Amino acid sequence: MGYKRFVALGDSCTEGLHDLYPDSKQYRGWADLAAATLAAAEPEFRYANLGVRGRRLDQIIVEQIPTALDLQPDLVALFGGANDVMTRNFRADVVALRVNAAVRILTRAVPTVVVFTLSDVSNRLPGLFRVRPRIDALNEAIRTAAQAHGAQLVELATEDVHDLRYFGPDRLHLSEPGHRRLAAHLLNGLNVAFDPEWLAPLPGEPLRPGVRGHARWVWQEVLPVAMTRTRNWFVGRSPGDGFTAKRPELRPVLADEMTPWIPGRA
Repeated sequence: MGYKRFVALGDSCTEGLHDLYPDSKQYRGWADLAAATLAAAEPEFRYANLGVRGRRLDQIIVEQIPTALDLQPDLVALFGGANDVMTRNFRADVVALRVNAAVRILTRAVPTVVVFTLSDVSNRLPGLFRVRPRIDALNEAIRTAAQAHGAQLVELATEDVHDLRYFGPDRLHLSEPGHRRLAAHLLNGLNVAFDPEWLAPLPGEPLRPGVRGHARWVWQEVLPVAMTRTRNWFVGRSPGDGFTAKRPELRPVLADEMTPWIPGRA
């Protein structure tokens, strides 16, 4: 039996940063890729994406989950927690309560709920080794909640991916190959066929920059973001202020809107 009503929840990763549609300024991402594949097998399929950049779990619970439940989906995928990890006042116990609340609410109303652990960013973000214990705490909370409430778990924490080509220039968000890989893991967990190329190793040598590459990344990516976040903190702004969900309603996936992968088609 195919899924008919899919809603994606979360932050910038769910929104699709840094994976643009060809010849477009619209972000695609793992959720759009998965939706196009699911739609190819189900004529009545509908898809909504409520992900908004910068959203923490407490915001997702208040802003996105009630909207999602109103849409009466039979499949929900929640990718969140990264922004909680990056907050100044991170508390593992508070984040665990938020994770548990989100998963409990969703699984009580939706037949299939999928959640994801986060990969370790410390190996590609020099100087941010302090966030690793936070990510470990978040991932443990996600595993515990998934087991307690019957959600499906996609384990990204165990992925040994060191090739920076899977990530955008900031090394935080996924690139096009990274989003395809995540979509493949989601579909694999749902026992839905997907393009095997999405999990195939990238051609050529992995991208692992040396000292100059790290210095360029700090100058071009880290410092501007740090300055912006500091200014926003002083004026009480959040990274996602002013942004809304790109697909707030359940709509059919049109052939000219998303390109599906269909088994047997090259």
